[in-house]
Amino acid sequence: MNPPSDSLTGKVAVITGAGSGLGAASGRLLAGCGAKVALIDLDESALQKVAQEINDAGGTALALPCDVTSADGLAATVAKINQTWNRLDIVVANAGINGVWAPIDEITPEEWDRTMDINLKGVFLTVRACVPLLKEGGGGSVILMSSLMGNRMFSTSGATAYSTSKAAIVSFGRMIALELAKNSIRVNTICPGAFKTNIMQNTESRNREGLRLPVKFPEGKWPLGGEERGKPEQVARLVWFLASDLSDYITGTEVYIDGAQSLLMG
Repeated sequence: MNPPSDSLTGKVAVITGAGSGLGAASGRLLAGCGAKVALIDLDESALQKVAQEINDAGGTALALPCDVTSADGLAATVAKINQTWNRLDIVVANAGINGVWAPIDEITPEEWDRTMDINLKGVFLTVRACVPLLKEGGGGSVILMSSLMGNRMFSTSGATAYSTSKAAIVSFGRMIALELAKNSIRVNTICPGAFKTNIMQNTESRNREGLRLPVKFPEGKWPLGGEERGKPEQVARLVWFLASDLSDYITGTEVYIDGAQSLLMG
């Protein structure tokens, strides 16, 4: 069941990593609820496709190719959003990668830095670029995308850089939630488990066999789903809730959405 189609009417949202997966699903749902959505991704072709789907369905979407590790690029992109719609209400900092999963003594400094740059610095730069507009508009909602890994679950061998970056996002969210509360800006963090996206296709895994824990789950890894991973649309509904006025007294918190995976595998 989707939220009311007019629940975000008049709002403007920016979503990073919107070309696929959780970001694309969030863009579709927020637009379907009346928000104008600015979609940001490095993959221009995928981004244009999502924007076209939204516009064809009667929504309003703007495709803005941008690298979230570029402060100048994000500043120019947010300026374009302001020129187009003259406001900003919702920020979904979702862009991220799994990066390289490997033994700690085999991860290169360059591989570590790339994961941190996209997953952590990209979140910082996104929020940094958007906060002035949120302040000008009298407040809004910032939604950060973290993960179970590094927060509740530590059994994914070799994913050290990824887990570290995602754990840092939780601390970042708490810090700025307190800082920005006086500006009526709420900041919350979503920690998803495994969902049906293409992120694993872009993950480099090396020499992890000796790191794996010999644990099996004959009845499935997801108590609420058995062998079924979650759907991106389920995360999108949580994004909608945190973006909407229904969560107007919630800030500085993390919300786990994993079908109880972390309780079983943590």
